Amino acid sequence: MLDQNELNKWTEKQPLIGQMMERKEVLWQNPALESAVTGLSKTGVTVADVQDASDRLKRFASYIQRVFPETGASGGIIESPLTAIPNMKEVLEQEYRLDIPGELLLKQDNALPISGSIKARGGIYEVLKHAETLAIEHDLLTTEDDYAKLADPQFLELFSKYKIAVGSTGNLGLSIGIMSAKLGFDVTVHMSADAKQWKKDMLREKGVTVVEYADDYSKAVEEGRKQAEADPTCHFIDDENSLDLFLGYAVAGERVAAQLKERGTVVDADHPLYVYLPCGVGGGPGGVAFGLRQAFGDHVYCYFAEPTDSPCMMLGLMTGLHDKISVHDFGLDNRTAADGLAVGTASGFVGKTVEPILAGCYTIADKTMFRLLKLLADSEDIRLEPSALAGMTGPVQVIREQAEGANSSQATHLVWATGGSMVPEAEMKAYYETAGK
Repeated sequence: MLDQNELNKWTEKQPLIGQMMERKEVLWQNPALESAVTGLSKTGVTVADVQDASDRLKRFASYIQRVFPETGASGGIIESPLTAIPNMKEVLEQEYRLDIPGELLLKQDNALPISGSIKARGGIYEVLKHAETLAIEHDLLTTEDDYAKLADPQFLELFSKYKIAVGSTGNLGLSIGIMSAKLGFDVTVHMSADAKQWKKDMLREKGVTVVEYADDYSKAVEEGRKQAEADPTCHFIDDENSLDLFLGYAVAGERVAAQLKERGTVVDADHPLYVYLPCGVGGGPGGVAFGLRQAFGDHVYCYFAEPTDSPCMMLGLMTGLHDKISVHDFGLDNRTAADGLAVGTASGFVGKTVEPILAGCYTIADKTMFRLLKLLADSEDIRLEPSALAGMTGPVQVIREQAEGANSSQATHLVWATGGSMVPEAEMKAYYETAGK
């Protein structure tokens, strides 16, 4: 906890913090951003690490296709479409009275199969890696096998002897709960007070144990970690400090590169790519940013988007204190309708990893997210949950700040839509109606 003298020191050193304490929407450009070569070399994560994760997901493709037939069209590869949203671009230009000269795209992780959010990348990947490790240790699997066999009874029997646990505000719990239960694990999701009831209900319907807390995300993670440490059969998926989660997300870099190439979108010095990623504890956007920086080098600029009441990553990066501070230290209450982003303390691991590769961060108010939710639904017939709209003001923010190259007609602006397709129809209707008030 910061005392008043420390708080005064930071607000004097970083005047933007004073505006954040007033819950204003602000943009912060990261002064620690380095070239891709030097920045990536400081992260401790390698090209080989990401390639290993990519290869593992390919090995599991036949299994995924077998147990989740909806992935048949992609051959068991869990991936989302990249969609141009020209109508929404016009809406943003009208709303904010500025030109967005380049193309506006939406990375629709809301449409990812199995769990309908960005968490299907990292969360499912870590569960699969753990399952692979156990199966190989018990001489039931080699990396040369057809992994479709993992759906056979002997694997279900093996995995039923082991437990998986995670702390979550919602979407990570969904991805890990659904995947773990399908494999046969005994899985528990520790959920914070801001997690949506429908997410808890869905997990319970799939045989997942849900433990609810009156506190926020950090408490759910703390309690989940504590219980798992006391059980040698339990693997705790630590959203605050997991390299495996990070690598699962990072695979998105090579996949986006392939999608952009397929649609003829050039990314180079004259055609910069700007990417806007909603951020909670940081694992998902951190891994994606790493993968994109690896794929496009100095030609990609990644920005994290956070609610005005929960800018934990921005505060951690601005002060260099990372997980040693909380938004509460700055008088913010961490209350937001964007449940997936309701995090008071950022991941120190992720914060330190992305520090030399991240272009910046910005904040967005709940009322803005709801307004954009309605505008996107009306203009493009795409429905997202509120937190998935956090990235949508990114182009406006960076163009207003005249970030280098952002206002070029040759730039591409990519908003990452992190979730929405699993939201029940009644809940989505309520979101839409809230936006209209």
